[in-house]
Amino acid sequence: MSRWDELTGGMSGQDYAARFAALARSGEDVHGEARFCTALVPAGARVLDAGCGTGRVMIRLAELGYDCVGVDLDASMLAVAREQAPHLPWFQADLAGFEPSGLGIAADFDLVVAAGNIFPLLAAGTEAAVTGRLAAALRPGGLLVAGFGLDAAHLPVPPGITLPEYDGHCAAAGLTLVGRFATWDADPYDGGGYAVSVHRR
Repeated sequence: MSRWDELTGGMSGQDYAARFAALARSGEDVHGEARFCTALVPAGARVLDAGCGTGRVMIRLAELGYDCVGVDLDASMLAVAREQAPHLPWFQADLAGFEPSGLGIAADFDLVVAAGNIFPLLAAGTEAAVTGRLAAALRPGGLLVAGFGLDAAHLPVPPGITLPEYDGHCAAAGLTLVGRFATWDADPYDGGGYAVSVHRR
């Protein structure tokens, strides 16, 4: 069981969506992740939203002209995504065993984005496998972007992965670090409790 399942029981889709809808109504910018991605690859690029949840990031990218695929294990989150954007491709799959060909999609993504604390919320011990699966879904030269918390102040669960550990998994999967930031607004990383990392295959 993933840390996310332990935290939510796999029933948090509607509550999660309502929280971000309220933030948007209050004037908060809820599209930082999508905007960050648009600075890395041009419109029309193929994007895999790994751990897509309710689809907030992917729906925005699709609106901006990106060719998107969403994958998540949480059925309650995917139900919201499918309700909001039934025309987009949403798949239920465990990232630790993710095989694009098994879903009838090509493993030639220009960008894989893992937002929303995906790596700290994985099942313990699967982080390397997930990194490898996501790297394998990229075309040569493609980018893996992951943003996640590193301390208790930035996570709903105890910290589960460090940056050196994550970088090690990426290196083992044939990925090279090309950028690291403190926020999805691309602020320079200063050693704080949240990091957005960009690796290239």
